[in-house]
Amino acid sequence: MARMIAPQLPQLPPDPERFPAAASTFMLSGPAGALECISDAAAPATARRGIAVICHPNPVQGGTMHNKVVTMVEHALRESGLDTLRFNFRGTGASAGSYDDGRGESEDLAAVVDWMRRTHPGDALWLAGFSFGSYVTIRNAQRLGAAALVSVAPPVGRWADGIDALPTCPWLVVMGEADEVVEPQAVFDWIAAMAQPPTLVRFPGAGHFFHRRLIELRNAVQAGVAGWLPPART
Repeated sequence: MARMIAPQLPQLPPDPERFPAAASTFMLSGPAGALECISDAAAPATARRGIAVICHPNPVQGGTMHNKVVTMVEHALRESGLDTLRFNFRGTGASAGSYDDGRGESEDLAAVVDWMRRTHPGDALWLAGFSFGSYVTIRNAQRLGAAALVSVAPPVGRWADGIDALPTCPWLVVMGEADEVVEPQAVFDWIAAMAQPPTLVRFPGAGHFFHRRLIELRNAVQAGVAGWLPPART
């Protein structure tokens, strides 16, 4: 998995007291040290009372917050009216610490969510993730009180441990039918066996990274969550 080049954005002091009004990079205090973050705000005309935290794929395989699927999901949710934050898990990019197979990464997510809630009191929390990031968000959706969840290519069969309770919030799963990393049929069978299955969007011919299908992915996410959006920000 190729690493993406970080965009040139304003660098803020660590642990900002307020959510930046424009796209910015900064460090947040995490359980294993500082976490590298990128935030962006929804356009005022479309802003809603919601926030979204988006998690990246497996860092052991080169996954970072600059992954193209992660950035496209971020675009989809921000264009839907949510303020967004992406961050690098521990040991990735400039984030301190070392990879912890989803356990420590869950605590990284909790620390980021805590900061987002401090800067957005009363707003609905949305979680989103791609591949390994889907696993981290799925296993923590109930614990963190997520109001909605978006999972792209959840790695069914690869990280089964640690999911004590499946999400009960509105939940969208997007899966490529030609995924070469995550077995598509395993995902479909997993969903079919759930008592409260998520909304499933299948992408015929799409691989794990949605090459040449990223705009379609953005459109699918926006259409899939349109009925769950929180009220407009006033």
